[in-house]
Amino acid sequence: MTSLLRLPLLAALLATAACSTYVEERASDAYAPVYAPEPEPDRLSLPSGAIYNSRQQGLFVADRRASRVGDILTVTFSERFQASKSQSASGSKSGSFELDLPDVLTGGRNEAQFNSASARGFSGSGAAAQANSFTGRMSVSVVRVLPNGHLEIAGQKRITLNNGDEYVRLRGIVRPEDISANNIVSSDRIAHADIRYIGAGDVADTAQQGWLARAVNTVSPY
Repeated sequence: MTSLLRLPLLAALLATAACSTYVEERASDAYAPVYAPEPEPDRLSLPSGAIYNSRQQGLFVADRRASRVGDILTVTFSERFQASKSQSASGSKSGSFELDLPDVLTGGRNEAQFNSASARGFSGSGAAAQANSFTGRMSVSVVRVLPNGHLEIAGQKRITLNNGDEYVRLRGIVRPEDISANNIVSSDRIAHADIRYIGAGDVADTAQQGWLARAVNTVSPY
C-alpha cells in the first residue's frame, strides 16, 4: 500500500523535473504552421488577362506581399537597446538645545545649564547600465487578419546543434503598409512584439539550477 501511495508522488516529481527539450517541444505547438483555407472557385479566380486582380493586396498581380492567412512574411531583426541610469542622494541634519536655570534654583550662581545637541547625515548612490543587440532574419506566417486590416503574425525557427536545440520565436501585429515591396518588415515595426530566443538540451540544462535547488531557494529566508 505504501508503494502505491508513492507512485503519484514519484510521477509528480518526474513531471516537475522534465528536461528543457520536452518543455520547449510542447511550447512549439503554439507556433505550428498555419495554412490558408482552400479558395472557393468563382469567376474572380478565372484568368482575365488584366493586370489588376481583386484578390491581391496591391495593384498588380506581381505584388506578392503577405496579406492573407497562411502567407509568408520575412522579418528582419534590428533590436538594439541601451539604457543607463544613475542616482545619488545625500542629506544632513543637526540641532542643538541649551537651557539656563533661574538663579533662584542655583543659589545665585548661574552655573547650571542643560545642553543637548544632535547631528545625523545620509548619503547614497547607485548606477545601472544595460545593452542588448539582436540581429538576423526569419520567416513567419500570417495567422489572422484583423478587422482593421492589420496582420497577426507568428513563427518559429528551430536550429538543432550538438547536444541541444535553439528556438527563435516571434509573435506580433504588423500593418500592411509597413511591409516592403520585397515582402520584408523590420522588427521595430511590429506592434506587441513577443520575441524569444531560447536554448534547450544538455548545454542549456547544465546552465540552470535543478528544480529542487530552485524550490529550496524560493522558500529559504536567507
